[in-house]
Amino acid sequence: MDITIYHNPSCGTSRNTLALIRNAGVEPQVIEYTKSPPTREVLQDMISRAGLTVREAIREKGTPYTALGLDNPALSDDALLDAMVATPILINRPFVVTPQGVRLCRPSELVLDILSLPQNGPFTKEDGEAVIDAQGRRISGQV
Repeated sequence: MDITIYHNPSCGTSRNTLALIRNAGVEPQVIEYTKSPPTREVLQDMISRAGLTVREAIREKGTPYTALGLDNPALSDDALLDAMVATPILINRPFVVTPQGVRLCRPSELVLDILSLPQNGPFTKEDGEAVIDAQGRRISGQV
């Protein structure tokens, strides 16, 4: 299965998402987007295919979002995309691309919506939250 994750190894949500993909028995293409950012066109396509607005795909926390004036509601999507490409830490993460679709996987279990393969066993997130039971099923109450 062809899966790509735009990953930040410093992010717990991104690490959990990657681990869920691997729990399905798949080794995805891992792109550390802060080192190898997507092109503007690829980023715009992922945002669109994920059903998001550009503002929904931009990361504010822990970034120069406010310092760069990106909180200005008058800024166009083009200006925001330019900022995201120029400063990749502004791209929210992780984006995952599979044949079943594209998701910004926040929370990490959203990746399950676009994985056609079953989980191969239990999975617990880094914070201790159980997401997948011993039979590989999503635990009730999860996204």
